[in-house]
Amino acid sequence: MTATARSAAASAGAVPILAAQGLSARYGQVQALAPIDFEVGAGELVAVLGPNGAGKSTLLRAILGLVATGGEVRFLGTVLPRRNPVAVASRGVVLVPEGRGIFGPMTVLENLELGAYRLGRDAQERERRFARVYELFPRLKERLGQAAGSMSGGEQQMLAIGRALMADPRILLLDEPSLGLAPRVTEEILETLRVLNRSGLPVVLVEQRAPSALKLAHRAYLLSLGRLAAVIDPREVHSHEQLAQYYFA
Repeated sequence: MTATARSAAASAGAVPILAAQGLSARYGQVQALAPIDFEVGAGELVAVLGPNGAGKSTLLRAILGLVATGGEVRFLGTVLPRRNPVAVASRGVVLVPEGRGIFGPMTVLENLELGAYRLGRDAQERERRFARVYELFPRLKERLGQAAGSMSGGEQQMLAIGRALMADPRILLLDEPSLGLAPRVTEEILETLRVLNRSGLPVVLVEQRAPSALKLAHRAYLLSLGRLAAVIDPREVHSHEQLAQYYFA
């Protein structure tokens, strides 16, 4: 970790929003993620970068308790339960999964309502959350009665993020939100993430499009073959070649 990166990490505050210590993960007998320390400070957007098979998605699944893990994850100073993703999500740690995970036969409105299933009968809060989603993604409001599976890939990704926002997350985790999208749509999605982060929402962004992610991130964790290769300050990276050097340092 560079001196600048260490300084940026320290500036996040004494108690990070999310902090993992010695977090590892296995699929059966295969270790997919070696022990890693990872944290997100208040108001940060943290990128997780690396090639296919680097362990990026596994890191998110380990945080959520979707895989067998070692080490611990703390959210606002409290240890999160292992192998209990429902309990983790109920605390405000919300994931937008790779592949979007929307329910294609259901309407846009039904998908959004699923995001707020824990809200109960608070109509005023429900309307506030819908208004927030519609402000960010006006196209969803225009397609409330449309089957989600009939929309374009970009619109489905908007819906996946909108559904996550309906849960009123305290931190938002996104796994490859640009996957399969045209560059123009990708920039639109990433700009929305910038707006959300600037409003105060901490974000963890797993991405393969490193240059785009680095434009948004306060810090970036680089993974390679299930191990932490580097923690970098995006301001110190000015080219693909320079980024590649971190993997071989």
